[in-house]
Parts: sequence; structure tokens; C-alpha cells
Amino acid sequence: MNKLLYTIFLFSLSFSLFGQKAMHAVISGDFADPSVIKVGEQFYAVGTSSEWAPHFPIYTSDDLSKWKLTGYVFDRAPSWTSGSFWAPEYDYHDETYFIYYTARKKKNNVSCIGVATSKYPDHGFVDKGIIIEFGKEAIDAFIVNEDGIQYISFKAYGLDNRPIELLSFKLSQDGLRTEGEVFSLFKDDKGIGLEGQSFLKKDDYYYLFYSAGNCCGKDCSYNTRVARSKSYRGPYEDFGGNPLLAENEFWRCMGHGTFAESINSKFFYLYHAYNKKENIFGGRQGMIAELIWPGKNSWPVLNAQSGSAENPNINLTFNRPVTEKFWQWDFRNSSPTISQLDGNIHLSGRISAGNLSGIALTVRPVSAHFEVSTEVVNINTALKGLVYYGDAGAAVGLGVADNKVVFWKVKDKKLTIARSTNLRKKGPVRLKMKTSADLSIQAYYKIGAQNWKKLEAYNPIDVSFLPQWDRSPRVGLNFNGTQKQKASFSFFKLDYIP
Repeated sequence: MNKLLYTIFLFSLSFSLFGQKAMHAVISGDFADPSVIKVGEQFYAVGTSSEWAPHFPIYTSDDLSKWKLTGYVFDRAPSWTSGSFWAPEYDYHDETYFIYYTARKKKNNVSCIGVATSKYPDHGFVDKGIIIEFGKEAIDAFIVNEDGIQYISFKAYGLDNRPIELLSFKLSQDGLRTEGEVFSLFKDDKGIGLEGQSFLKKDDYYYLFYSAGNCCGKDCSYNTRVARSKSYRGPYEDFGGNPLLAENEFWRCMGHGTFAESINSKFFYLYHAYNKKENIFGGRQGMIAELIWPGKNSWPVLNAQSGSAENPNINLTFNRPVTEKFWQWDFRNSSPTISQLDGNIHLSGRISAGNLSGIALTVRPVSAHFEVSTEVVNINTALKGLVYYGDAGAAVGLGVADNKVVFWKVKDKKLTIARSTNLRKKGPVRLKMKTSADLSIQAYYKIGAQNWKKLEAYNPIDVSFLPQWDRSPRVGLNFNGTQKQKASFSFFKLDYIP
């Protein structure tokens, strides 16, 4: 295809894209750095969990559009790790599923690449330890098979004043060790950023899809680019028409994805992006784009698609003994004990020293505009209620302690009581928090058939401080007490406000 026809093709495609209605995520809420694998007619996707446990959520789908949470790679953090569980990558060979993942080494806090294996794509993974420790950071593994030989690529920096670059090792047959010397694939000579790579072989070329820019937070600038080479080892030629995916009317900071072949033999790119309306509060959500080749040996096009619209509201009662899979918590700062019995969920556990926010049993919100409520059914001196949680040092909550309702905030590792009031009646207490368009939050409570009473903060609480650099804040249930105490709740309800 000549350059003029290619330009006309791109223009007509972009015109049709921007004529669409708002696109929906395929996996709503914070699900960054997704990797996807096809097993028969089923797809599995695994994503970054950062500091939330369980680690690395796994979703399944039969159409790449509607996804369901099925489990996690690790219920407990591997013993060598301290945190930052990023960028898991699927591979399969010798009747074994591999997940190569990034985590920080407990000994020195350096990011390394580990590997876990299972006979199943969505459970049963056993950690096999570190496979790559290199420089100040080794992250973002991706596996390539070239003529029957397995290679592992990764991003590295801190290498004797060299720029960020993608490096590669040959892998052992069992996939658990590197062999030989490391070699360079692609350098960030322009200083634009380079990570989140994936490779495809098409016609005469290896195509390297990668992410440039700042990945995370309100100042993110991520975009998806492509380069190609006739050999996996390079040299790679960068595409003059980059980026392939960049900010549009509805989404921003697109990047870090992998490819899957659909049932009808089309290829799709599963990646992440921030919803512009939610800024960074909805997190980096799972998105899909169709891969299009305009002609043989042409540069590819990524055509962003919309996922299926869904109702993300949650209305939970606790009549089953099994807890929902979507609950997660900050494993660095708490060790929760969770059970469901007699129609209630019970929360207790160990709280790390210096954690003023307590245990937060949370879900991944898809929006910053919501109303969340619960009912506390037991009475003790522990604080029990609702929380909007960014980190142990950045949280807002509403709880009951003994005969008081307390509206509280932790910011800059300092606890502030925004307002409290004594309860005149005993019994189960219903609590509600509601966010506003200006990112303030209001608190309400009631007992029995009473009307909701607003607990007005002395100073309005602005929750803009909650998002962390690499993850969005979560909303959920809260317990802050001794290990001998517990919090008991009869329901949990989360409704999003249009």
C-alpha cells in the first residue's frame, strides 16, 4: 500500500472512531498492564495488583468483551518479595502455564522478574523465584519464540549511565532460567520512555509494540508505539506515524498490552487507559483494540473498540459462607481475617505499626462518583465502618466506636477527626458516604427507621489526595481495633452516581 493510500486509510479510520459514542472498558476499574492468553475457546487475562492482595487478578472471557474475575495468581506474597506486583505476563509450553511477573526484592527493594507455574491458567500457581535481577530495575517481561527457541525480553535502567532499553536473554527449555549473555533489542535514545513491550511476527518482520511516556497518575502521558525488524535481535526501525494509540475524546494514557487471536481469527490488543471523566480515580482500566494490517509488510493500525456496557453497582448480603473474590486489601499494612457467618461478614486481624487507617477490605471502584453504605451490627470500642482508601497514610472513613459515630481522615500520616457525635440509641447503625463532583465527601448515619442524619465535617474533606502514583483508591469496609476485637456488617452496597 503506497503512502497516500495509507494516509487516506488512517484518516477514514480515525474519523469513524471519533464519531463513536463513549467507549466502555472491557475490564472496569484498576486493571493495569494486562496480559492475555487463549486456551481453547476461552481467554484469560492477568493484570497488575501493585500493593493489593491477593496478587495479580485473573479474569476470563469467551469473547474478549465481557470478562469475569476468576481468581488470583498468589493468595500470599512470595517470600522473596516486598511489594510492587506489576506487569504479569502469560506463557504456555510443555503443558505448563507460566506467569513472569515483576516485584520488589525484600532484601534491597530492587525490582526483579520472578516466575510462577501451574497446570491451569487461572489457579494453582507455584512461585519458582527470581529469574532476572538486573541493574536498578528489571520489569515488564515478555516471551518470544523464535524458531523453537524461547527468549525473555524486559525493560532495564540504571545501567552505567546508558539510556533505558529493552534487553533479552535466551530461556532454558523449562522456562525457569536464563542462559547465555544478555543482548540489547531497542534503546530509548530519544528519552521518551520505553516499556510494556510485546512482539508479533507478521510476514517478513518482527513488530515491537511498546509504550512511551509516563505510565501513571495525573501527569501520565502514555501512548502505544511500534517498531519493526527482520530479526528478533534487531535493529528495529521506529514507525514514523507513531503513536498507534493516544489520547482521544474519552480516554488517555493508553499502553502496556498484549495480543490475542479471537475466535474469528482477528487479532486484538488488550491494554489499559484512564477514563478522562474519572481522571485517575477509576484507575487504569482494561481496554481492547483491533489489530489491522492494511497490506503485506505494512505498518499496523490499532482500532480502539468499546467493551460491553455493564452495571458495576454492588449490593451484597452475607448469607453464604464464601466471601466474594473481588475483595482486596493493602497487604503491606494489614493482615485481615475475614469470615461470613449468620448473615454477616466479620472483619478483624493484625494492623501494622504506624497504620492509622486500619484494615481496609476493598473493591476496585470504576468511578469517583458513588454512594456507599453498610450496617454495623456489633458494639465494641473498635472503629468499624466504611473507608475510601488510597494507602495507610491516605484514607477517609466513617465508623462506629462504642457509642460514637466518627468521620475521620488520614493525610500525610496524620489522623484527623473531621466530626463525631454520640448515639442516643443502641442497636445496629447504618452508615453512608457520598462523593460529590467537586471531589468532596459527605457522611450520614441512622439507627433503625430513623431518617439519614448528615454528619457535617468541621472542614470539607477533599479526597483528591487519595490516589497513589500507580493505583487508584479503593472503597470498602473498615476495621481499626485489637486482634481480639472484630467488626460485623450485615450488608455492603455501592451505587455509582451518573
